[in-house]
Amino acid sequence: MTPSQDDHEDADPGLARERTSLAWTRTALSFGAVGGVVLKKDVVVGLIILAVVPVIWLLGQMAIRPPGHLRLVTATIVAVALVALVVAVTR
Repeated sequence: MTPSQDDHEDADPGLARERTSLAWTRTALSFGAVGGVVLKKDVVVGLIILAVVPVIWLLGQMAIRPPGHLRLVTATIVAVALVALVVAVTR
């Protein structure tokens, strides 16, 4: 069986990194959604799940981003997580 011209995976094997990054991002977003739901029922468990979200996302991004970029990304994630936490707790 020969690969067809329409098969994008064979045309550019470099897309594997992007697909992997998107999968890690999707997983982190899923954990964030679950953490938000759990936070309404049990604050401690919800905070633990939400604390894992940036770690999951950073693990996925480390393969394709330069190290200097990680500091900015980490600071942004922490800031967004803190804002989300304040909003969730005050409601």
